[in-house]
Amino acid sequence: MQWQSLSATVTAGYGVASGKHPDPRFPEGSLSLQLPQFETLGLNLSGYFRGTLNLSIAPASYRIITPYRCFRGVKWCDAMPPEDFSFFRCQLGTHTKNLVEGYVYYPHPETKPDHFQSPDILEVITQPLERIHYGEAMTLLLHTDELKVI
Repeated sequence: MQWQSLSATVTAGYGVASGKHPDPRFPEGSLSLQLPQFETLGLNLSGYFRGTLNLSIAPASYRIITPYRCFRGVKWCDAMPPEDFSFFRCQLGTHTKNLVEGYVYYPHPETKPDHFQSPDILEVITQPLERIHYGEAMTLLLHTDELKVI
């Protein structure tokens, strides 16, 4: 297993995953509804923050090689059509902690109805992190058999 290390910058997201954006369809955030579905399918994220950390790897982008986990046709909410999701192992280094494990969370754009990401943004699900600020540089390690930075 090989890891590719790169610098990433914390950027603002839509706030839908965490519930910070007021969306009446999922007031506690979309991840609060999705995580039980992912656990049923074999990926337990119960110790992780119920939101995503949006990381820009600009000017680079990424290419999917082979997801660690891929779930197709997940019906996680009555207000949304089924979606496909992939997860990729990663590690994240912050100014207050050494590397922590996480997953790049990838709702497949072809099944996602809204809130699309720029090709340089990776959404990461990890344990709660303290004192993270927009514009902050972080170290991101990606599993090269799963995602490749280009």
